[in-house]
Amino acid sequence: MSDCEGRAFPDDWKPNMVANLVFITRGEEVLLIHKKTGLGAGKINGPGGKLEPGETAMESAVREVQEELLITPHNLEERGVLHFDFVDGLKLHCTVFHGSGFEGEPQETREARPEWFPIDEIPYDRMWADDRYWLPQMLTGMQFKAWFHFDGETMLSREVRFHRT
Repeated sequence: MSDCEGRAFPDDWKPNMVANLVFITRGEEVLLIHKKTGLGAGKINGPGGKLEPGETAMESAVREVQEELLITPHNLEERGVLHFDFVDGLKLHCTVFHGSGFEGEPQETREARPEWFPIDEIPYDRMWADDRYWLPQMLTGMQFKAWFHFDGETMLSREVRFHRT
């Protein structure tokens, strides 16, 4: 299954930033954050951030959730990979994780304010433009690879490929 529009990424594309996103669900709800700092500040997204030297994507995902929400996620599984190519030169590789449990109570921090949203009421109009093209399917168990070209916050092209494991 594929959703294509726009241009393909070159075969020699290499990221200059590596990051992750984490989406924790509880029944029919998903834990999102109101991002207060960094790339995407002011938007709603999953918690996550850049890998530190020597970290795996999974280690970084756990650390970022701990830092942003003061909880420890459990049962994380990799669901997809996002590739972002920005006109300004940012080339971001982002691993997406889904989790179904956590220890602690989500709390607001300097970086993020947590909020549970019903999965059928996710506020896509307050998120990055790409999220609507992969997040609903990811939350139903689909795995994916996706490529997006952005100029600032404007999505210029997309390609999303879904598959089941």
